Amino acid sequence: MLGGQVLAEWQAGLDDLFALVASRFYRVEPRRLAFAYIRGLLAPLERRNGWTIAEHAGRRSPNAVQEMLYSPCWKPDLVRDDVRDYLVKHLGSADGVLIADDTGFVKKGVRSAGVQRQYSGTAGKVENCQIGTFLAYATPKGRALIDRELYLPKSWTDDQQRCERAAVPDDVAFATKPQQARTMIERAVAAQVPFAWFTADEAFGQNPGLRDWLHEQDIAYVMATRNDDEVPAGLHTDRPVKDMIADIRAGAWQRLSCGDGAHGPRVYDWAWTPIRAPFAHDRRGWVLARRSISTGEIAYYRCVGRRGTRLRDLVRVAGARWAIEESFQTAKNEVGLDQYQVRRYDAWYAHITLAMAAAAFLVVTRAAEAVKGVPAQTAVN
Repeated sequence: MLGGQVLAEWQAGLDDLFALVASRFYRVEPRRLAFAYIRGLLAPLERRNGWTIAEHAGRRSPNAVQEMLYSPCWKPDLVRDDVRDYLVKHLGSADGVLIADDTGFVKKGVRSAGVQRQYSGTAGKVENCQIGTFLAYATPKGRALIDRELYLPKSWTDDQQRCERAAVPDDVAFATKPQQARTMIERAVAAQVPFAWFTADEAFGQNPGLRDWLHEQDIAYVMATRNDDEVPAGLHTDRPVKDMIADIRAGAWQRLSCGDGAHGPRVYDWAWTPIRAPFAHDRRGWVLARRSISTGEIAYYRCVGRRGTRLRDLVRVAGARWAIEESFQTAKNEVGLDQYQVRRYDAWYAHITLAMAAAAFLVVTRAAEAVKGVPAQTAVN
């Protein structure tokens, strides 16, 4: 049972977050509804949707709550910026890591913005779903989602009438997930988010346009890649990364932890070898390999970093990629990131942004309680 003082401190922390975003609402009623929405997302409800959140707020119907999600009286993008700044204030660190990944939201029907049958890593198969591309921020103090974009397949962007029915703005064009990741990284850089590395899975690591842009911007990265990905291995010679790692002597592999997981340290065998190519800004490149101790299965990464980078640095960043999976789990399980019942493009952004705000409050509260040695396990109702 939580003590009154702890609850009062948590309430004060939630009030601080509300105060930070209050000016983004141009009318009192949408602001009150948005704050009630966040409280509902934080409440221990079995499902978090328009009906249950409205009931939690003492409303007789969900109409006003649902209308708030597409009200022109507030700008979700400005609230997103405030949530990002709030997280940086409490978790920010110069050695932070930005992580990009997408997650699926299984849906019925064909009217929800961006929905179609497409592969969802969340479901592990092709599903009728929406896909959101997200950017997470991870530091030793915590990790959370700081940005989001709804992926619109070409079947949507090529169909103007369909987009109009889902309230997709006329100026929204098709963008690949790596292009969306670049846009979100650009926003983080412009906002002076402190970070040292970027990491992502092979869907992003295999994209040469994203890699080239990261080189131009002097952003160090560790990104997963396929085993047959060819990289410079000598003068006018490219080789698959699996062959370069296969040439490494057995004694060069090192057993290292890449961070703590749900069941303790995630320990693997690791090896690296240089990429024989010039990089801008006096950077260096490497192929990194992670080998499972139990199965011997090997995963591969392309890496670029400053001169003097150590193997343990690359291992730490590779391990940080799981932070976004943990952030998805927190946001979906604890604040209903995936439990919305909206079809409109603007309403999707509104719900996702408010869910990110709720999740940010949990992350910041847990970080504060961890400093005091008291784990925060539940949210403010």
